[in-house]
Amino acid sequence: MAVQPPVASLNNAELIEEYDIITDEDIEEIKDALKGGRMADAASKILENLQALENARLDIAVTGESGSGKSSFVNAIRGLGDEDGGAADTGVVETTVEPTPYPHPKHPNVTVWDLPGIGTPDFQSDTYLEKVNFSRYDFFILIASERFKSNHARLAREIQKQGKRFYFVRSKVDADLEASRKRRPRAYDEEAILQQIRKNCQECLEAEKVVSPCVFLLSNWELSKYDFMLLEETLEKELPSHKRHAFLLALPNISLEILKKKKEALQKQIWKLATVSCGVAAVPIPGLSVACDVAILVKSLSKYRQDFGLDEESLNKLSEKVEKPVEEIKTAIKSPFAKEISKDVVVKMLTKAGGGALMAVEYFASTVPIFGSLAAGGISFGTTYYMLWSFLNEVAEDAQNVLIKAFESDV
Repeated sequence: MAVQPPVASLNNAELIEEYDIITDEDIEEIKDALKGGRMADAASKILENLQALENARLDIAVTGESGSGKSSFVNAIRGLGDEDGGAADTGVVETTVEPTPYPHPKHPNVTVWDLPGIGTPDFQSDTYLEKVNFSRYDFFILIASERFKSNHARLAREIQKQGKRFYFVRSKVDADLEASRKRRPRAYDEEAILQQIRKNCQECLEAEKVVSPCVFLLSNWELSKYDFMLLEETLEKELPSHKRHAFLLALPNISLEILKKKKEALQKQIWKLATVSCGVAAVPIPGLSVACDVAILVKSLSKYRQDFGLDEESLNKLSEKVEKPVEEIKTAIKSPFAKEISKDVVVKMLTKAGGGALMAVEYFASTVPIFGSLAAGGISFGTTYYMLWSFLNEVAEDAQNVLIKAFESDV
């Protein structure tokens, strides 16, 4: 597979900014180290940046009235069903009595908080934010399963006053659509019904003096439908860059668009992984003109499999969800290296990638002069970069095929 870097011609600072989430100060330190031929120093600084990105915290608060489906949303956004291990308790009566953290099962730096229902005796809207420790959350999801009420509006105004973002989610729209279908089957018009629900929600909030409210229509049981991607795109635009990265990787793999976004986010990290692997604890690989830290590559490739839901646990969970044998779903996985990652597998992939190494080195050297210093790692950097890029493309394609196979439809 040919290397196809995501940018064609940028200067050194622009390339780093395009490729990564990184501060101006770090950019200058990396540039200085590369200019001075200090590959190890540049790699150490890049490793710090990678670790900071991996550990960036994201805390999402979810609240609403009892029975609105907020706990089911807490589960769905983490890729869990209500009966899965680690799932938030759900029920028609309020089951949450204090802010309860639910870490993402694969990304522990991302936590979804199930907050007590607003309007309950112990949690009135005027004291609610103080009681739930308002400052810890990056943003709030306010959920209603019918109409939004004064409690929602008062809470939204208070959140806004204190400088945080909030998003209105109207849940259970699948139930509304099914009820409409049964009542008036011949006149049923899904889009018109959704537009009416959205309009009614906005009018209720405007009546409570919420300015230009944006309401997202969702179903916790069919999360990929309705307005979920619109909500995702809104959050992606409004989150700070490091938290955006955490948010994207933690999204459940429920649509081809999400898989594409994950691939693009991970592509921007490849030059760093290659630099760190070749510059921190590189060891010559017998039989190859390559010196790198194979352990870092094993960890990175294993993480790619997990991020795209190709690990055994994720595949088994998908199998249960769609009620298909896991072996049938696995037939969609074509990459010979996607099923297991070990040091031997990485060495095989590096051997296979050797033909594209020169192309990668030439790209960096010709496009961005300062990155010609990466060629100090020469063929090692090029081979590692090319291998990571190729493997990421393969697992992303496999993930798309798995999703299509599982649901046997366009997703």
